[in-house]
Amino acid sequence: MNFLAHLYLSPNNVQIMIGNFIADHVKGNKFKHYPEDIQKGIYLHRAIDTFTDANTIVRKSKRRLHERYGLYSGVIIDIFYDHFLAKNWGDYSQIPLDIYTDSIYQLLEKNKEILPEKTQELLPYMIQYNWLYNYQFIDGIQDVLNGMNRRTKGRSKMNLAIEDLKLRYSDLENDFQTFMIELIDFVTTEIDKK
Repeated sequence: MNFLAHLYLSPNNVQIMIGNFIADHVKGNKFKHYPEDIQKGIYLHRAIDTFTDANTIVRKSKRRLHERYGLYSGVIIDIFYDHFLAKNWGDYSQIPLDIYTDSIYQLLEKNKEILPEKTQELLPYMIQYNWLYNYQFIDGIQDVLNGMNRRTKGRSKMNLAIEDLKLRYSDLENDFQTFMIELIDFVTTEIDKK
């Protein structure tokens, strides 16, 4: 899952949400200096990633792309799944997506000093180009894929993945919707353990 899904799956706790958001920029166990709830958010993020990577539905989605993108198919599916979450946001939240994403940007800006350096560098671009909101649009996903392809110096060919999204749109959306039910159940159970 990508940024929007991790934020959405966080409980209504600012610090857990921040931890869940920054976890990709925190390596190994180098997070013991953070407050306990931020640590819980990092653990939650990692639990979501482990569950997602092992899930048969997600693996099926990846296989739809694997021949063309190899190991990058997982990253692409994460982005596609954020697209389907944003596009179908009203099915998952009563808060309109524009209001939700604006509140997330404000929250992250307000807590910028505790974010890892890489997250601080990424945040202005995320806000300027309104990534979280624009995930719902094909053009928004194309922009993300173009950026990811640039970061891999063109090796990933992720910029071409929009063709695969359009070609397999219904199948991928069905995969997402089925998986999301399982993921929400998993996260609810995980949060209750804490």
